[in-house]
Amino acid sequence: MVKGIITKGIAGFYYVKVEDKVFECKARGKFRNSNITPVVGDIVKIIPEESNLTGSIVEILPRKNILTRPSVANVDQAIIVFAAKNPDPNLQLLDRFLVLVEEQNLEICICINKIDIDKEKTYQEIKNTYEKIGYKVILTSAILNIGIDKLKNELFNKVTTFAGPSGVGKSSLLNAIDSSLSLKTGEISKKVKRGKHTTRHVELLNLKEESFVLDTPGFSMLSLEHINPKELKNLFKEFLPYNDLCRFSQCSHIHEPDCIIKQKVEEGVIDAGRYKRYQMFYKELETSKQRRW
Repeated sequence: MVKGIITKGIAGFYYVKVEDKVFECKARGKFRNSNITPVVGDIVKIIPEESNLTGSIVEILPRKNILTRPSVANVDQAIIVFAAKNPDPNLQLLDRFLVLVEEQNLEICICINKIDIDKEKTYQEIKNTYEKIGYKVILTSAILNIGIDKLKNELFNKVTTFAGPSGVGKSSLLNAIDSSLSLKTGEISKKVKRGKHTTRHVELLNLKEESFVLDTPGFSMLSLEHINPKELKNLFKEFLPYNDLCRFSQCSHIHEPDCIIKQKVEEGVIDAGRYKRYQMFYKELETSKQRRW
């Protein structure tokens, strides 16, 4: 047996990189019987067939984390890519993804791409809002090569999931970081103002300088329904210093009086837009929980 990492999975075949070779592998039936599915990023042991570079996955080593969408394992950080324009930023979608990534305790960097076409520089307000919370925000233009070196430095010696809606320029950014990737890029649909999917599957890409990135299909909806509504407040980074200071120890920051979070929103310490989205997610999770019961 040899150890490698799954770089791609398509139609039941898993491509496992072992040193400088890639083996096309099938997973042993025991995983299916145990309801375990190998995912990109898994460190696995395989029985290789050197002559034709095929093999069988016989063991999946313990994962340090796993994301559900995109479905990837053993990730160090997430870079969430949104466009300054074309398509316009969807902050509800951004906050949904932030909640999911915070749940996995990953490092997070927000990348606002296509700043060259936002002549009014409205992206600066978004940058300021999320930097105030404590997130790292990088401004980029893949076309004009703005911010590319800064983004590349964030990838060094890490496994990073690159995620964001279709059409925001994830593949273009990766091509700008490493031109040898030659990833396919797409156009924005003029009719619906959304990006066309150019990445059809999750793939682990080996960049220079010990860097790995997961180029993933764009997403438009992210479900939070597995999250306990009582835990949601712990996934909003700016709430953490205040969560234990409310009058009621189990304050949801929704209905209760003497809530320090609501006070901080009124004072402008916590962004009102973020708080409204927190309320929306909380009510959504409460409704989902009632349906399940």
